[in-house]
Amino acid sequence: MSELVVVFSASSPIEAKVVRSLLDAHGIMSVVSSDLPHSIFPLSVDGLGAVRLAVHPEEADEARRIIDSHRTDLRSGEVVRLRDEFEPLQQAIRYRFRDRGLLEHAMTHTSRANEDVSGGVLDNESLEFLGDAILGFVIADALFREFPAYDEGQKSKLKASLVSTATLARLAERLGLGDHLLLGRGEEKTGGRRKQALLADGYEALIAAIYLDGGIEQARAFIAREFGEAIAEARRHGAAGPQDYKSALQELVQARELPLPEYRLVATVGPDHHKQFHVEVAVRGEALAEAIGASKKEAEQEAARAALEKLRA
Repeated sequence: MSELVVVFSASSPIEAKVVRSLLDAHGIMSVVSSDLPHSIFPLSVDGLGAVRLAVHPEEADEARRIIDSHRTDLRSGEVVRLRDEFEPLQQAIRYRFRDRGLLEHAMTHTSRANEDVSGGVLDNESLEFLGDAILGFVIADALFREFPAYDEGQKSKLKASLVSTATLARLAERLGLGDHLLLGRGEEKTGGRRKQALLADGYEALIAAIYLDGGIEQARAFIAREFGEAIAEARRHGAAGPQDYKSALQELVQARELPLPEYRLVATVGPDHHKQFHVEVAVRGEALAEAIGASKKEAEQEAARAALEKLRA
């Protein structure tokens, strides 16, 4: 068995008890020891000198991160935030929450909620559902006003492009949202902070949190800031709508006398009502890029966009 790593030391058993409870709430088990020889004891015992908490080496970095983001109020035994780890995100979105718990809720992935033994942590799936509806409404309203001459099909195509998983993931990355997602250990280890689906879901949940905290006008203002550039680009393209990345990629490889791109369905993930398609694009058998979308067509377009960026670099 690997030797345990000490991540916290205190002179007060009460303080150590609170921090131990904090780690336990995040699914990290700790072992308690004191300066007395051969002593591993319940924390109700006082006056035994320094009290240390040790965890498995693989969990040490996460344990330190959790401890660093809190402090202990010894008068009440309540653990409160030492710093607001969501402050950079609030600055990026240019909105400050009155109820910061809503933002934390929006950033909590189901993998983190499932690891909470108390059952008191809620994931962001309901907020994601609400945020998707709010985003769809606000974007549809904007397109109705911005493109009165477009027919229903043109507006629908443009809306689908604007609210696609790939687009939302890119906007989330721009905000640094992945750094603030609260993930379970499994998702953390498999690179969940960079997964398009998780970023897009967190982005929709964020929109819902802004709406619940500040109302529809605050949500509309955030969406307007975020999507203003994309809508302006659509206006420049005119009725042609957003760029067809697959066609652009085909033209580029043909100009370089390469064979046509091949699109491969790598996997489908998620439940039937929220299925995601993982697609890879290859040229001459070499994988150039991959992407995830709510449909194969959307995923192929995003993979083509990523491939174009790589080839033009």
